Amino acid sequence: MTINNTIVKSQDSSCPHDKKVNCGNCRLNTICLPISLHIDDIDRLNSIIQRGKPLQKGDYLYRANDPFDSVYAIRSGAVKAMTISDNGEEQVTGFYLPGEVVGMDGIGDNRYTNSVIALETASVCEIPFNRMEELSLQIPNLQRHFFQLMSREITQDQQVITLLSKSSAEERIAALLLSISSRNSRRQLSANAFRLPMSRTDIGNYLGLTIETVSRIFTRLQKQDVITVDKKEIVINEMDKLRSIANGEADH
Repeated sequence: MTINNTIVKSQDSSCPHDKKVNCGNCRLNTICLPISLHIDDIDRLNSIIQRGKPLQKGDYLYRANDPFDSVYAIRSGAVKAMTISDNGEEQVTGFYLPGEVVGMDGIGDNRYTNSVIALETASVCEIPFNRMEELSLQIPNLQRHFFQLMSREITQDQQVITLLSKSSAEERIAALLLSISSRNSRRQLSANAFRLPMSRTDIGNYLGLTIETVSRIFTRLQKQDVITVDKKEIVINEMDKLRSIANGEADH
């Protein structure tokens, strides 16, 4: 994983893009898998998961309107989801980090509604949905966990709506940084120091801001010593202040 690379290396010296990784030894299995899953059930799940070669930056995992057949767990790197508007403009709809699942947008109509593109070198676990359904019937804990993943996806969609409803650019950017911070923490990585896998342009597109506004807000937050910015490297110095800004409570 390239996000917060030094921390990852100290936790796990194996290559995160290694195809030989399986569900039993993957360092993200506590996020992807139900904690109560029996070792035999993990082996059964592992037998249906496909691990292809890593995606390179700019590679498509799948495109909008492709037939839906699988969901994908991000094992390393990061990807973005996007749609194309009627006038041909790209709209970023989400960023996905290791341990998170993409592809559920295809369940409803049996076609993916988003395109998903690698933001950097990324490896994924492909889970064929028909096999997943079969296995879920045999392993109730897996079915429950999959429903939980779907619920998390819905919650994230609601959070995006809340994020975009925030009145100021500063609030939106603060909320995005807090989201990445909490997701890093869930993966037992640093909540205060991390690398943004996405560009300023992608951040602006996602938040409905110009790249100039994004850069200006990062500079302002750094001058206030709320964060330290070094290109894509972010250090949150004042977590409470960042929360206050995201909630519209800080004095500007």
